[in-house]
Amino acid sequence: METDVNTSETLTAMEMDSTNIAQSEHKIKNIDWISCKDFTIDIGEQQIRKYMDTWEIQQPGWLYSLRFLQETELEFKTQYPYEAKWSIPTPTASIPRATASVYFTIEISKIKPNTLPVDVHFLVETNRSKHIPGQTRFREKWLMDVIENKTLLMDTVDF
Repeated sequence: METDVNTSETLTAMEMDSTNIAQSEHKIKNIDWISCKDFTIDIGEQQIRKYMDTWEIQQPGWLYSLRFLQETELEFKTQYPYEAKWSIPTPTASIPRATASVYFTIEISKIKPNTLPVDVHFLVETNRSKHIPGQTRFREKWLMDVIENKTLLMDTVDF
């Protein structure tokens, strides 16, 4: 029995199925960010915490502290930077040897309507990639890489 099967169509369909499965397993999560007119530094902190709660952190024990850094006025926007410092303290080492920072910036436009949501992006320490909530799926590996690299560096330095 012969069938007319186009191999490239079959492969494309299989690739699409595997892509859809991968996307459904790793859905990019986000929150509803506050409008520019309702923004305060405290609400910004609450929203960042709420957003970080959507991250799929697998290893137990991760803790973070979040602090506001300093407001910056620019010509067309105001920037509000925050630092989330992550670590894994243990019972034997309550003060971790290394931490990994994630730097968030909330931007309030001076030219867009103030009813629009704030613009948010974040950077992981030692990484130049700018991530936008809702467009990037956070990976716990980024934090682990920073901590492992710092630990390796500290092991090579004699104090």
